[in-house]
Amino acid sequence: MRRTMQVLVFVTMTSPLFTPVVWSQEEQWLQYRSSSEAAAIIGSMRSIYYQVRPDKPEGIKLPEFTCERPLFYGWNTPMAQSGKIWLALDASSGPDAYDRLYIDANGNGDLSDETVYEPYRRESRECYFGPVKVIFDTEDGPVTYHLHVQSYSSTSQNYCLVSPACWYEGPITVDGEKKHCVLIDYNGNGTFNDKSIDAGACDHIRIGPEDSRDSRYVGNYIEIDDKLYRTEIARDGAFIVLGKADDVPYGTVRLAETITGFAAAGENGLFLREPKDGTIRLPVGDYHVDYWSSVRKDDSGGKWELRGQYFQGGAGNFTVAESKEAVLPFGEPVRSAVSVQQSGSYLSFSQSLEGRHGERIDLTRNGSRPQPPKLRIRNRDGSYDRGMSFEYG
Repeated sequence: MRRTMQVLVFVTMTSPLFTPVVWSQEEQWLQYRSSSEAAAIIGSMRSIYYQVRPDKPEGIKLPEFTCERPLFYGWNTPMAQSGKIWLALDASSGPDAYDRLYIDANGNGDLSDETVYEPYRRESRECYFGPVKVIFDTEDGPVTYHLHVQSYSSTSQNYCLVSPACWYEGPITVDGEKKHCVLIDYNGNGTFNDKSIDAGACDHIRIGPEDSRDSRYVGNYIEIDDKLYRTEIARDGAFIVLGKADDVPYGTVRLAETITGFAAAGENGLFLREPKDGTIRLPVGDYHVDYWSSVRKDDSGGKWELRGQYFQGGAGNFTVAESKEAVLPFGEPVRSAVSVQQSGSYLSFSQSLEGRHGERIDLTRNGSRPQPPKLRIRNRDGSYDRGMSFEYG
């Protein structure tokens, strides 16, 4: 997402990371926040799965572990010179309770000179650590970042879920109006300005009321109050720059006339559209379909909505060019798919709705799921004839 504003400086123990790019608009500074409950406070935070292993990392100095089988994994981040920050789990009270966490917080290849973290919460075989502090060494000075680590340990598997325990937020000015801005490292790699056609690989941004949870994808642009702005975001999230984008080339996209709502996302950002006469306009670039929707009313006034999303394998990707109209083959019809799994003498049936390109379809009536469909099973001679209902959840 994208904006141009100025924010009050919030001084922390670390220096903000400046990018060497010279921007014509004003830098608007944001405040760094951290919490072990960041996901609950902010939302839009993704947990990254890491398989932890007993293989000791090469070239890393290790502490004296309590257990005989410590576990290791490397958190991937472009903010570290090596591209990784190593973490280790130690068990203080048995092989199934990995309850001590080491992290090479300064990225110097030494786990023996760091603070040992103990879980702030334990649940059966799970331990929760955080906020776990990391210091990135940059050309412009040290930059602080915090992680949340959830570990699971058993005799059959060991893994960690790693997510950001930090974010940036603060007041900004957009075209003379005060707004609230939040930057979220959604992909959890230590930076806040990632943009991508892959929804899982780009970061998130909010600009609007302070209590809003309306997150957009970080991109080249952002629409605020129906106006388009170019955005530049500091790599570490410390500030944002917005500039009006009055000279951006647009292209036309034609959709099925039954589509009443559409969202497209890519490196340009996220764009929400309501088609007029079956067409929408988007800045020139590459996109994926974030969702499409079709709304109708029944005879009693009930509002039914089909929503298609989660395309697989690039099936929802498309390009918008200035010189020609892009025609997108999305929308109805949809199909109801039934799958059957057998375990011994038991059969398990599941039902789902799928779009023409394999996207998942959600069906609602007045914002809620309608009653699930019926399933009737009858054998050839009619000796077994039974109707039953699918269940959600």
